[in-house]
Amino acid sequence: MSRRSELHNRPVEDAALIACPDCDLVQRLPSLGPGVSARCPRCDFELARERESSLQRTLALGVGAAILFVIANSFPMLGLSVVGRSAETTVFGGAMHLWNDGREIVAVLVLFTVIIAPALQIGFVIAIALAAHLSRVPRWAGALLRHQPLTRTWSMIEVMLLGVLVALVKIAELAHVIPGIALFALGALTFVLAAVQAAFDPREVWERVAWVDADAQR
Repeated sequence: MSRRSELHNRPVEDAALIACPDCDLVQRLPSLGPGVSARCPRCDFELARERESSLQRTLALGVGAAILFVIANSFPMLGLSVVGRSAETTVFGGAMHLWNDGREIVAVLVLFTVIIAPALQIGFVIAIALAAHLSRVPRWAGALLRHQPLTRTWSMIEVMLLGVLVALVKIAELAHVIPGIALFALGALTFVLAAVQAAFDPREVWERVAWVDADAQR
């Protein structure tokens, strides 16, 4: 690696210098008080917001989301009763029914966006919040922090809930629909995940992640 490349890969000495993610304007971030936000003077994009007790709230909400996620995937989501016959299914069971019906692509998308992606999102948030409580935040927390927004993008529980509600309205006249515990757990999980994102402050963790080159940070 050349000397020039080494210099380019070293951290900026002034940690307050940031580039706006929306318009790339380089500017100095001022110190913020609790509940105060800083916006870009050129495009008005919110650069940072000081959240009080961010890590504690994130960890508590993350554990709550994990409990709701386990409930949502352990109990039936819907039950149907037609002419004396009844059946029920779970979230995973719904994906398996789609696979058995020959809709493999839809089944994989449902499995990934409703089970795998939310599980990764919750797991990443809890792991990052726990690591941030250490005296020296390990580098793997920074790696999780980079991929956490991607898991949030692919987590689409609210989309599935909207589809389920539409289906319930259409089949309500043909069969007796019995909402399961998992359906209510998924509804609560949607709001808890939104609260996690509102409480989480990635900047607070980034500032404490240990650099590979400790001299570079100093």
